[in-house]
Amino acid sequence: MSTEVHLRPVAPADLSTFYEHQLDPDATRMADFPARDRATFDAHWATNVLGNPGAVTRTIVVDGEVAGWIGSWPQDGARHVGYWIGRAHWGRGVATRALHALSKLVTERPLHAQVVKHNAGSIRVLEKCGFRLAHDDEDELTFVLGQSLDD
Repeated sequence: MSTEVHLRPVAPADLSTFYEHQLDPDATRMADFPARDRATFDAHWATNVLGNPGAVTRTIVVDGEVAGWIGSWPQDGARHVGYWIGRAHWGRGVATRALHALSKLVTERPLHAQVVKHNAGSIRVLEKCGFRLAHDDEDELTFVLGQSLDD
């Protein structure tokens, strides 16, 4: 059975689902990122995500249901990507298909992604989408798409 995955602009109603996703203790452990309280979450999304003119952020929709978000933003002179998928959609190829779609939407290269070493699922998503390991830090890996690693 194929799961239909598509990206669309973020709607205000999506934020409640994104908020609930980031409260999941397994997800925060995998991302190594603490959950935010609602006021902090809303302020972050209003200012740093939706209010950032350089950011491209999309809602991931799976079979008509909001499954998470994916985005790209400028940071420290480089373009980064990130995503957060609700646990109900883990292990179904959703993040891989969403990242593949975003990489067609955001054509600037190189794209950078950071992931903690224990997040094997996210590492595999990046590898499947053509990202290559560029830097191995103590706790975090940096992957790059669209740049020679010999540079």
